Amino acid sequence: MRKTTRLKALIEAPELLVMPGAYDALSAMLIEKAGFGAVQASGFGLAASHLGLPDIGILGFREMLDRTRVLVEAVSIPVMADGDTGFGDAATTWHVVRAFEAAGAAGINLEDQVSPKRCGHFTGKSVIAMEEMVGKLRAAVDAKQDKDFVINARTDALQPLGVDEAIRRGNAYAVAGATLIFVDGIETREEVRRVITEIDAPVSINMVEGGRTPLFTFAELQALGAARVSCPVTTILAAMKGVQAALAALMESGAPGSNPALLAGFDEIKDQLDTAKFDALGARFNG
Repeated sequence: MRKTTRLKALIEAPELLVMPGAYDALSAMLIEKAGFGAVQASGFGLAASHLGLPDIGILGFREMLDRTRVLVEAVSIPVMADGDTGFGDAATTWHVVRAFEAAGAAGINLEDQVSPKRCGHFTGKSVIAMEEMVGKLRAAVDAKQDKDFVINARTDALQPLGVDEAIRRGNAYAVAGATLIFVDGIETREEVRRVITEIDAPVSINMVEGGRTPLFTFAELQALGAARVSCPVTTILAAMKGVQAALAALMESGAPGSNPALLAGFDEIKDQLDTAKFDALGARFNG
């Protein structure tokens, strides 16, 4: 089954699709190894890990494309790309969708923020006119060559314009051809319930630990009827905390390996990276 078809089927299935965010190839591999069915390329995580900067639109199209291609090549499960605002107008969005599909992504997030965009859980967001975003989504649908390539239309209208406008946009984006509707920056449990109930399309909810949206269990979101939940920063928050703890122990003890519980085994990471395969290839071709 094509990865696009697999991702679309997971979104349309009765069971909630849980998609953790990856910020590099190793985190994507660990998401797959943990048993999750798909990976979300995390724009926040990619900006933080690659540039050491917040998710405010500084990471460009080509950088995002190149890093998404690495995620796709690292795993066998579908990867959804983060296409930000389409990096321009409708024509640019058309090109962006075509490029990410060619890179092997199974779908793409496209949002209605004014460029430069901001993380959905930051303040100070602005959105373009609904009609302009509808045009971008129509361009995105026209650009895709695989009918099952997923267009995940994100609206950030809730913070500046309210939940009614976010729902109105969500329904308009579905009519424009989006596979999935993603309302970001939701601030109350009732708003979560409303967007899932009142948008006539599969709905995605974002769970950001420490963010603006109240945290739900997966069972709660399943009962509400959500199609997908993304957890875009879980992996990078865990990595940051783990590295901080290991470095603090190293500084305090003055002895590498003094607290093995804070570290993966070196053999473990060699196995994860399939080092033995490359050793065998070297032996085979080097005589």
